[in-house]
Amino acid sequence: MSLDSLKSAVPDYAKDLKLNLGSVIGNSDLPAQQLWGTVLATAIASRSPIVLRELEPEAKANLSPEAYSAAKSAAAVMAMNNVFYRTRHLLSDHEYGTLRAGLRMNVIGNPGVDKVDFELWSFAVSAINGCGMCLDSHEQVLRKAGVDRDTIQEAFKIAAVVEAVGVTLDAEAVLAAQ
Repeated sequence: MSLDSLKSAVPDYAKDLKLNLGSVIGNSDLPAQQLWGTVLATAIASRSPIVLRELEPEAKANLSPEAYSAAKSAAAVMAMNNVFYRTRHLLSDHEYGTLRAGLRMNVIGNPGVDKVDFELWSFAVSAINGCGMCLDSHEQVLRKAGVDRDTIQEAFKIAAVVEAVGVTLDAEAVLAAQ
């Protein structure tokens, strides 16, 4: 189970995805913890059993136990936050924005790893889940911490490719079962 196995599972009609997968993960300039935390968090967010099954072991091997747990925490808390804040943002009644959220999200304040890494993983998950409010919030925190746009774009490139591979392979699994 590995990146190579996942690439070999991508059908010929999606060759661009196969090449992009190798590029955004295999040739990334991100430090290992940022890269593999982003890969793990986005694999979880993709909701694709195939993608998660193939990428998780490699992510686990490249992350400390603390970073592994924090990446999973980023995926978990952002699954909740992305729905909550996206809904709040999309409602035409802006009074919802003045109400107290009342949701626990303590892990954001104390993720157990470098705050920048956790913010990057949360940003990447938010890209998959399509929460503009969360994207803006995490991007601003990252930029204030000195993270450049290339690094931030690297995270959402990983998110885009992981999600696309998940959609493609899950569709192929359904079609093969018919």
